[in-house]
Amino acid sequence: MMSRSEAWETLQQHVQSPNLIKHCLAVEAAMVGYADKFEEPKERWSVLGLLHDLDYEEHPDEHPLQAVEWLRKMGFDQEFLDAVAGHADRTGVERNSRMAKTLYAVDEMAGFIVACVLVRPDRSFESLKPKSVKKKIKDKAFAKAVDREQMQRAAEELGVDMNEHIQTMIDAMRRGEDRLREQGLSLID
Repeated sequence: MMSRSEAWETLQQHVQSPNLIKHCLAVEAAMVGYADKFEEPKERWSVLGLLHDLDYEEHPDEHPLQAVEWLRKMGFDQEFLDAVAGHADRTGVERNSRMAKTLYAVDEMAGFIVACVLVRPDRSFESLKPKSVKKKIKDKAFAKAVDREQMQRAAEELGVDMNEHIQTMIDAMRRGEDRLREQGLSLID
């Protein structure tokens, strides 16, 4: 199993875009939050969050299947590989594990929550509430590229209420932001 620090180095070798790196860090924070909630191995879920879009910049047309091949060669197990492949609907790979369903549920929502924070006067996770996120979900002009149906479908597939899902993610991303700031990084700056 690759460590979190090794995954971070691997991500930086393949991804240059600051926004994509922030997205991977946001997904990582959400995965760690859910690992805590579900009592799953935090480092494994952290590494999955960091590496799920490993190929997106270099091979956007083959994403995430190129990443799956790279990760297979790095020695990752089939459950991990299926989670990476299954986070994109177009692959047709079923999400059979809790880990895969969680990645699918947090991927789109992580970016949406960051967008919600960025338009808040205090630009802070602390003041963000699920009610505000749900209001933005209903606003089709806000973050137009986000697939709202996918976010709802993913929460249902994971078996969590949307309010609970949003709150779990806000809490996890707030903790993630605190950790990142200690390292001179941020999800929102």
